[in-house]
Amino acid sequence: MELLSVFIAAAVGFVLGAVWYGALSKPWIQASGVEIDADGKPKGGMSPVIFAISFVIQLIVAGMMRHVFSLSGIENAGAGLIAGIGVGLFFISPWIALNNMYAMRPKALTIIDGGYATVACGAMGLVLALL
Repeated sequence: MELLSVFIAAAVGFVLGAVWYGALSKPWIQASGVEIDADGKPKGGMSPVIFAISFVIQLIVAGMMRHVFSLSGIENAGAGLIAGIGVGLFFISPWIALNNMYAMRPKALTIIDGGYATVACGAMGLVLALL
């Protein structure tokens, strides 16, 4: 069941990414500096390989969260949600901020990407604690 919960949590994080960045695509494109074509889409399009790799990365995050939750005794929905939010807000988001700061990227990019990390990890933590 643990492997299935990791897979489901990763899928939830992946789907949330599609929704998050779908809703925030214009501000993200502007803040990230990605070149766009005449239709306002990123130049060159998005390769299916990028989506496959991003899902594998979600699996890695969910797997490590499952491991840490197991060691920490996190077994209920509230604890899973709070721990997941904590991972996103206090581990992943600061690292994103650090990278963006040194790359001299706009704060909006950090807010968008860090917000996604926080929401997705919260949702993944909830799923992991429930399953």
